[in-house]
Amino acid sequence: MSAVTALVSDMTGRAKKGVTTVGGMALLSVESIIAIFGDIVKRNFSWSEFFFQCWFMIRVGLAPAIMVAIPFGVIVSVQVGAVANQIGAGSFAGAVNGIGVLRQGAPLVTSLIIAGAVGSAICADVGARTIREEVDALKVMGINPVNRIIAPRLAAAILVALLLNVVVAVAAICTGFLLNVQSGNVSSGTYLGGFIAFAQPTDLILAEFKALLFGFVAVIVSCYKGLAASGGAKGVADAVNQSVVISIVALAVINVGITQAYVMLVPQSVA
Repeated sequence: MSAVTALVSDMTGRAKKGVTTVGGMALLSVESIIAIFGDIVKRNFSWSEFFFQCWFMIRVGLAPAIMVAIPFGVIVSVQVGAVANQIGAGSFAGAVNGIGVLRQGAPLVTSLIIAGAVGSAICADVGARTIREEVDALKVMGINPVNRIIAPRLAAAILVALLLNVVVAVAAICTGFLLNVQSGNVSSGTYLGGFIAFAQPTDLILAEFKALLFGFVAVIVSCYKGLAASGGAKGVADAVNQSVVISIVALAVINVGITQAYVMLVPQSVA
C-alpha cells in the first residue's frame, strides 16, 4: 500500500505542477500581449531590443531552416512521386507536394526551428538573467520584466516565424519542383498546373497562422521556463531542456487541432 500511496502522491504532485505551469504560461501570454500593445501605444516599446532580437533569431534560425527544408522537400518529392507514378497520377505530384508543404511541412519545420534553436537560446538567455538576479533587479527598480525582456522577444519571434515559414515553404516547394521535373517524371507545366489547380490562398493563410501561433507558444514556454529557472547553471540547462520538450509536444497537439478544424470548416478544391 505504501508503494501505491507514493505513486498516487507523485502523480498528484505532477498533475498539480502541470496545471500550475499551464496557468502560469497563460498569465504570461496575457501579460505579454498587453505589454506589447500597451508599450506601442505609449511609445515605450523597446524597438532597439526588438530589432536586435529579430536579427539574432534570423541569424540562429535561417540556415537550419533551409537545411531542414531542402531534405524535407526531397523526401516528400521522392515518396509522393513514386506513389503517384505507380497509380498513374504523376500529373498530381505538384498538387500533393505543394499542398503538403504549405499545410504541414513548412509550419512544422518552422515550429521545430523556433522551439529548438531560437527557443532554447531565449530560454538560456532569460534563465541566465534570472540566475544572475537581473530580473529581480529590474523589479526593484520598478521595471516590469515582461515589458523589458519578454515583450520584444515575443514580437520578434512572431515576425521571424512568419518570415521563416515563407522561406521554408519556398525552399521545399522549389526542391520538389526541381526533383520531379529534372527526373523526367512530369513536365514543369504539368507540375505547376496541378499545384495551381488545387492550392488555395487559404492554404498560405493557414500556414502563416500556424507559424504565428507556433512562434508565440514556443517563446512563451521558453520565457516562462527561463524566468522560473533556479539552482545555478544546472537549473538553466534543465529549464532549456524542459522548454524544448514542452514546446514540441504543445506544437504537435496544436497543429493537429488546427489542421482538423481547417479541413472541416474550409471547402477543399476539387479541380
